Amino acid sequence: MASGEVFDTNKKSLSVPKVNLLTMFRLGLFQMGLSMMSILTLGVLNRVMIQEIAIPATLVSVVLALPLFVAPSRVWFGQISDAKPLWGYHRTAYVWVGAAIFAIAAFLAVQVMWQMNLAGNSAGTWVWTTQTIGWTALLALVFAVYGLGICASGTAFAALLVDISEEDNRSKVVGVVWSMLMVGIIVGAIISASLLKQLTPEATVETLQPAINRLFTIVPAIVFGLAIAATFGVEKKYSQYLTRSTLVNREDSITLGNAWKILTASPQTGIFFTFLLVMTISLFMQDPILEPYAGQVFKMPLAESTKLNIFYGTGLLIAYGVTGFYIVPRLGKRRTARLGCMLVAFCTILLGISGFTANAAVLKLGLFFFGLAAGFLTTAAISLMLDLTAAEAAGTFIGAWGLAQSLSRGVAVVIGGTVFDIGRKFLPSLELAYGLVFVLEAVGMVLSIWFLNRVNITEFQTSTKQAIASVLESDLD
Repeated sequence: MASGEVFDTNKKSLSVPKVNLLTMFRLGLFQMGLSMMSILTLGVLNRVMIQEIAIPATLVSVVLALPLFVAPSRVWFGQISDAKPLWGYHRTAYVWVGAAIFAIAAFLAVQVMWQMNLAGNSAGTWVWTTQTIGWTALLALVFAVYGLGICASGTAFAALLVDISEEDNRSKVVGVVWSMLMVGIIVGAIISASLLKQLTPEATVETLQPAINRLFTIVPAIVFGLAIAATFGVEKKYSQYLTRSTLVNREDSITLGNAWKILTASPQTGIFFTFLLVMTISLFMQDPILEPYAGQVFKMPLAESTKLNIFYGTGLLIAYGVTGFYIVPRLGKRRTARLGCMLVAFCTILLGISGFTANAAVLKLGLFFFGLAAGFLTTAAISLMLDLTAAEAAGTFIGAWGLAQSLSRGVAVVIGGTVFDIGRKFLPSLELAYGLVFVLEAVGMVLSIWFLNRVNITEFQTSTKQAIASVLESDLD
């Protein structure tokens, strides 16, 4: 094909059927599996390591955040899946290989965790020795590999969604697939709770080990099966990758240097990036300490604390369904996001206060409202994010926003565990130590409103269009 020739997209597009609703739901099984894996790591392992094994919460939060800190690898995995098909597929094979890697890594992480317990709790309390340092380093490596598997699989899957959709049905594809993410939270919590229901709050590590091993054998196997079921045959039947990959002047012809010029053309990009950072950190700071909070303050058994995600996930699902259709069109995106920040701040304070009641019903109600507020906020923030994305460089901006969210979520996990350790050391009660984390989340939400108020969509669009035009003109010279 000559350098100036354009592929006949109309002819090719007619030969590729549009993805139907049943296939959209089938694709959603992959996202459902990812959220089930998240329940295992941030809903089960965090509690076992912090409460039952008594590993310092700071260390636990750093290790659990590693899968988020390897997020920059998504850019590389995306480029590889574009350029180098694996077993004849640009996306599907990468999804399957990545899923196999993170499923195996999850099981191995648990086995390393038991070895850490043997090495670090020989004196009845956690102690640092050469052995514990070695096992901790190995656990960190396993979680990094787990994160790389998630990145490889998730990036290829997201690219597959782009390949099989068009502008007129892409929002439907994304809406259906991402709603299954919330279903996975609920299903994962139910499966985990049912497999751990025989455990009491006084269960010893020796009692926990076979139950946790069984959980981390069954669920990763189910998730790997869901990844295959979700994507089998989809790329071959629906993908329009060939059509798009042969067009000239594509977005991916923009060099890294030019992409940086476009990203930094408007100060609004940096302001919104900072808003996403602060908002996401404040939204997820409770991730590493929620289940230990339920166990230590509310005396919930492991299975019961895992089921807390059902209340949170139900709130999210309701908010996702209502906010996008009814609230954002009426209030506007920025006003909805501002109100969402306020609601999340209020709900985090409610979660902190619930500890002083020691009433599990109050905690569950608080989590349901927190899920509603979080869904309210994230729906508005995503809608605002799309307004702050130039169509001519969509991948560049979505990559930047995605990187902000991944890194800030990792930072949130580390901050949550570290703040709790500090509070436990200097404050007189566990309720106050956990409450310190929730109060800090509320403060962060108020701060995120300050950045949100400085976002100017019109200024962003004007500056960015000028930068893109300048880049394209320089390429033609």
